[in-house]
Amino acid sequence: MNILLTSKVIKASGIQFGTSGARGLVTQFSVDVCAAFTHAFIESIVKKFTFKQVAIAIDNRPSSPQMAQACAKALQQLGLEVIYYGVVPTPALAYVAMQDNIPCIMVTGSHIPFDRNGLKFYRPDGEISKADEKAILNATTEFEAVTDLPELVVNNKAATQYIERYTSLFDNEMLAGKRIGIYEHSSAGRDLYTPLFEALGAEVIALERSDEFVPIDTEAVAEVDIERAKQWSQLYGFDLIFSTDGDGDRPLVADEQGDWLRGDVLGLLCADAMKIEALAVPVSCNTAIEGCNLFKYVSRTKIGSPYVIAEFEKLRKTYSSIAGFEANGGFLLGSDVEIDGGLIKALPTRDAVLPALMLLSATKQQSISSLVNNLPQRFTFSDRIQNFATEKSIAILAIAKQKPDVFLQQLELNDSKVECINETDGLRITLVCGDIIHFRPSGNAPELRCYAESNNHINVKMLVKNSLLKINYCSFGRNK
Repeated sequence: MNILLTSKVIKASGIQFGTSGARGLVTQFSVDVCAAFTHAFIESIVKKFTFKQVAIAIDNRPSSPQMAQACAKALQQLGLEVIYYGVVPTPALAYVAMQDNIPCIMVTGSHIPFDRNGLKFYRPDGEISKADEKAILNATTEFEAVTDLPELVVNNKAATQYIERYTSLFDNEMLAGKRIGIYEHSSAGRDLYTPLFEALGAEVIALERSDEFVPIDTEAVAEVDIERAKQWSQLYGFDLIFSTDGDGDRPLVADEQGDWLRGDVLGLLCADAMKIEALAVPVSCNTAIEGCNLFKYVSRTKIGSPYVIAEFEKLRKTYSSIAGFEANGGFLLGSDVEIDGGLIKALPTRDAVLPALMLLSATKQQSISSLVNNLPQRFTFSDRIQNFATEKSIAILAIAKQKPDVFLQQLELNDSKVECINETDGLRITLVCGDIIHFRPSGNAPELRCYAESNNHINVKMLVKNSLLKINYCSFGRNK
């Protein structure tokens, strides 16, 4: 019998927690590493919660089934019953587990390439905190090395309850007369979205299902997908195009013209349609959120759903309806909310379906593009340098914090002056002209992300593209 120690196995793997979940290369997620994380997760919560079952689900990555089996084996070693929901969106798994008051594990790498994967952990009361992450990494549980993997049988309850969460809230003719395109690719929720939208009266056309995993990043939409959406809208006359990232917790929504909405704009419109009082949003989100004067209070956090969720605890003390969303589009409902006489229960984890449905419910009298144009016209854009060492990103930003004016000159922003600097997460520089440029190492992959905001949609793209180009190829880039 080979006995292993969770902390040693996890440390040796090199896997760390990012903005949402533990992420790493597939080669790092051996069966013993998956088992170690699972044992450590249970150790971190077993004194706080009572449960006999744990739910597991996966995305469509080729590596996900075996990782789920390894997690299941670890749970069986602990005498816990495993409920396997197969391929479903992360919010579907989280929702059903919260209703059943049991923990759950989602095997997914979200939007990152298929050669990587990850694990997301949920306590019976929702997504784990940053403190929970530390407890998992430092756990010292002994466990038996995995030698055989169990066969897992799919339970359809999570898929069914997730669809019912929305079909029970809205009238079954709410989307009558609407034509919706579902960009399916390899999304974990692709088999649920068509029946869901059809159940609400929409005509649905499925698009581009892929047998290979497609790493859709809702925060940095690929040029090919930008062109596809415009062509689809012209061809089919869609009222909306709906898609998600890999695990179905971040929406990608296009208006009637085939223009993809920025995630924070979608979140803003959703929160307004729900009459939310107070918001928690990451520092990278569009300042139109405050500029529209639609909410009683807006709190800015570090980037990542755990930080948004942590802020909910403070907001609940003062406000009755609270929510949060991110620049990537994930919408988190921090309280129960009444909508048209019905009640939708809180779901404090990223969800893709709710913002799309609320947007459609707000378009009875006007188009999506009209709703967007009625907001303060602040344009945001983001992109990233891939395969860029995190250590290098940190070093560059450390220098930039010390001499921001010199940093701007290196980016050839010679006429720009610094108005203020925000170090909540990375380096966010507001210029006197009103433009904002924000750099931050990704928490999930070796990438340097750049976010920008401006009054001009052309200028904001140039600001990001040129800045990343200078960082990538100038003296402080990787090729020097």
